[in-house]
Amino acid sequence: MPLLPDPRTAAGRLGLAAVLADPARAVIAIDYDGTLAPIVEQPSQAHPAPGAIEVLAALSAAVGRCAVVSGRGALDAVAVGGLDAVPGLVVVGHYGLESWADGELDSPPPDPGVDAARPRVAELVTTPGVHLEDKVHSLVVHTRPAADPAAALAALASPLAAIARECGLEVVPGRLVLELRPTGVDKGLAVRRLAQGWGCVGYVGDDLGDLPAYDAVETLRADGIPGFTAASVSGDDAPRELADRADVVLDGPPAVVAFLRHLAEAIGT
Repeated sequence: MPLLPDPRTAAGRLGLAAVLADPARAVIAIDYDGTLAPIVEQPSQAHPAPGAIEVLAALSAAVGRCAVVSGRGALDAVAVGGLDAVPGLVVVGHYGLESWADGELDSPPPDPGVDAARPRVAELVTTPGVHLEDKVHSLVVHTRPAADPAAALAALASPLAAIARECGLEVVPGRLVLELRPTGVDKGLAVRRLAQGWGCVGYVGDDLGDLPAYDAVETLRADGIPGFTAASVSGDDAPRELADRADVVLDGPPAVVAFLRHLAEAIGT
């Protein structure tokens, strides 16, 4: 049997064992940026780690439901990742607002608060290297390319928070990013929807935006649905909160691909 890591918690061991014992009733959900693809300065260049597409295809064929859950728009994730090459894959975008499957996109109208905030946020983005990513359903300010990314992020935190409050949005921090998005939308909601009616769940993520998905897995476990969490941890800016809470800790996207490959192989043995 392929070698899988031993989860650090009893609940995590039960969750992984449940996936292996009854894969037809399992849901495996995986973040994209920083998890399946390395973190890069330009989001448009975040291509999957070697072997990621093949592993997703193998896993999608092995479990009841395989999904990529991203803060990106669903179509953006599909395009940059080439995810349409994976039969049966579900792609959840904008933290659960959007869902793509079999070439069909389900997406609500944008929140009016995002439209109101857009020009105001654009006026703030003046530091060289700092740029605004307009996701339509949310606005993301990236500081990684700046000369001092942490200082640029800190300088923008307060004015962006003020804009968010006035426009009825919330600011969500990430790895050298600040995102303005509608309130009440997070990856926990996405995981709960994906897992509804299924028997067990696994989730793999890398950033602060994945913590609500961890919360959802823990809530499901408390309700009697086994599950495990895994953290992709690489780079100096990787938030320790995920590694501290995860059942399995993996050394970045290559290790995530290896873990998912071992999981698919173990199911098939």
